[in-house]
Amino acid sequence: MTGADLPRRRIGQTALQVPVFGFGAAHLGELYSLVPEAQSQATLDAAWQAGVRFYDTAPWYGRGLSEHRLGAFLRSKPRGEFQVTTKVGRTLHRPRDPSTFDRSPWTGGLNFEVRFDYSYDGIMRSYEQALQRIALDTVDALVIHDLDAGFHGDMQATYADQLVSSGIKALEELKAAGDVQAFGMGINNNLALETVAPLVPLDFCLVAMPYTLLDHASLHRGMAALQARGVSAIIGAPFASGILVTGSKGPQHYAYGQASAEIQARVLGLEAACAAHGVALPAAALQFLLAHPIVASVIPGGVRGDEVRQNLASLQAPIPAAFWAELKDKGLIDPVAPVSA
Repeated sequence: MTGADLPRRRIGQTALQVPVFGFGAAHLGELYSLVPEAQSQATLDAAWQAGVRFYDTAPWYGRGLSEHRLGAFLRSKPRGEFQVTTKVGRTLHRPRDPSTFDRSPWTGGLNFEVRFDYSYDGIMRSYEQALQRIALDTVDALVIHDLDAGFHGDMQATYADQLVSSGIKALEELKAAGDVQAFGMGINNNLALETVAPLVPLDFCLVAMPYTLLDHASLHRGMAALQARGVSAIIGAPFASGILVTGSKGPQHYAYGQASAEIQARVLGLEAACAAHGVALPAAALQFLLAHPIVASVIPGGVRGDEVRQNLASLQAPIPAAFWAELKDKGLIDPVAPVSA
């Protein structure tokens, strides 16, 4: 089975249906390391050849670089054959002095300064800028990006008010006009899932860290609240920043930082269960997420074609019921967490 054969799931109450597996293009923005242009395009080509037809990007990823790279690839493909989402809430601008501009936290990326703006005009400008970078005249859905205190501190309430008082009107207008089919919100932590996601009506949440094989405390709270509202979830960090691929012997990237001793211990426990049942850790990570009834898709990233192909294979690898039972018995996953059949 290729990516093109995978089932699709509906987003919220909309007509938009997306494949259960997509490609998250954050790594093309060069967060951890530089990605040569030829390698970037080869990775996207490998994803396409494997049947991947759902792509997610954002202005923040490489300060515009990810959108440029994804758009350069997709603009030559038949528009009706793929779906693409990007994000709003940031606009990009030329820095005062490009020669001394600090692109951090991106290792590479482009020389563009970020301005947060969740107002009506800010959302519209962010959307229009994104279309130009992606070189497409439509995107399938938009995502409100990073509206949480971790990014904004004392400005959190101001930006939230911008969204509630005017920014949401822009998204509703774009959807009503048919310019986008759905809109959602990117969520980075459990607190935001419980307090920020309910601020406005949504079709879906793009959930990064609050629901993974390593952390599903949101199962009975944030994720349950989405389900009650009829809001779908797309999982944007299914490998929890990497540790669910590299395991205990890798660099142990977790939640965009270094894994704590507690997380490292949980990974060791998962690895032991995987070894006992002949299950690959990445396969468990992906299939665990798709078992939840509101999860429409998982969108792992990749910087090489073999990573994309391996992720697709992991999605389809057989996992015995006894494996999930052991994880529950040992307290590695919640006793009532949905798991794959």
